[in-house]
Amino acid sequence: MILFPNLPFDLSLLPPDTYLVGGAVRDALLNRKRDYLDLDFVLPQKAVETARNIAKKYKAGFVVLDQERQIARVVLKTGTLDFAQQEGDQIETDLKRRDFTINAIAYHVISQKIIDPFKGLQDLENQVIKMVSSVNLEDDPLRLLRAYRQASQLNFQIDPETKLTIEKLSPLIKNIAAERVHTELNYLLKSAQETPWLIEVGKIGLLQPWFKNINLKRLENLTKIDDSAQYFIHKYPELTNLNQREKSWYSLAKLAHLLSRNPQEAETELINLKYSRSEIKIVITILKALPILQEKTSLFSLREKYFFFLDTQKTLPLVAILAKVLNVPENLILPLTDHYFNLHDPVAHPVALLTGNDLIQCLNINPSPLIGKLLTEIAIAQIEAKIKTKEDALIFAKNYVKLNFNY
Repeated sequence: MILFPNLPFDLSLLPPDTYLVGGAVRDALLNRKRDYLDLDFVLPQKAVETARNIAKKYKAGFVVLDQERQIARVVLKTGTLDFAQQEGDQIETDLKRRDFTINAIAYHVISQKIIDPFKGLQDLENQVIKMVSSVNLEDDPLRLLRAYRQASQLNFQIDPETKLTIEKLSPLIKNIAAERVHTELNYLLKSAQETPWLIEVGKIGLLQPWFKNINLKRLENLTKIDDSAQYFIHKYPELTNLNQREKSWYSLAKLAHLLSRNPQEAETELINLKYSRSEIKIVITILKALPILQEKTSLFSLREKYFFFLDTQKTLPLVAILAKVLNVPENLILPLTDHYFNLHDPVAHPVALLTGNDLIQCLNINPSPLIGKLLTEIAIAQIEAKIKTKEDALIFAKNYVKLNFNY
């Protein structure tokens, strides 16, 4: 069976008993195409030396990932090649330590034969995620979370015995480095396809160490967030482009929903999960904006809208998605989204009539907080249609200073 007819290097550079293992073999057997190669090789000996030779011959990147376990990486333009020393005297021994049967299939590179000691091919055909052993899951508890990520990714089911074992071992997830949890979690947050699996992950306790205030209602509301997002995407097709351009935007809405409602506590949770500063800023902005909408009992004035947009900025679509889930009336949400998605709208996207330097020069005043105050009042007067031109703005500013500051 020829699974990899066009490997990006000369096979004569490999020792005779070299195997391809892991996700690349699984995906090849499923006819899942990859634009960028991500290949894992297991060698009986000289793994690092082999990787170094290939990198040298093809002028590729090279790094030793683990000197003790003899793992090295070669980075080519077409993909990444990882080379690891085989554990045990036979490939079957190495495969026995892997997470799931569908990932414990080896492909002998030279003879093009499949090695399948744990009936992974059968599980691929049955579309099921099945553990190799409970000990392997216990040895690396991230595999508990990875089972659900791979089930979602492949649209497979999880074997009942494996699912029971994962639930039993779920308290061990707290021992895993946050960076590793972050990667798996981001995948489960990214789209509606993953939501049922994310809910299951939460129900069996794999999220509790990271989200202290998580509960069943919040988990079930994740489906409502998917529905709300689709509602706004249908109403404002521009959101589809945003989704394609900024892949993480939608996941941040779900993430915000799982966190503590207290912005300080939420920030701590995000820091613990190793989210970036920009992601933390977006989520905290959402959490601060939602109570304003929930507590609002009347329609926004133009002045209130101006400050709301000033505070929310580009997070407004995410705020709207969550506000709908939290039963904020549409007559509060939709005027805001209508403003936002009209790029020429002066309320959501104001164009300044004056700069701070204009005010300093024309009013003969010194730089001070007064400048910012004036610019704000000018912007509000502009959206209230009290002024339209730069000349109007200067007259407004002079009168404002005269009336309020006795200049």
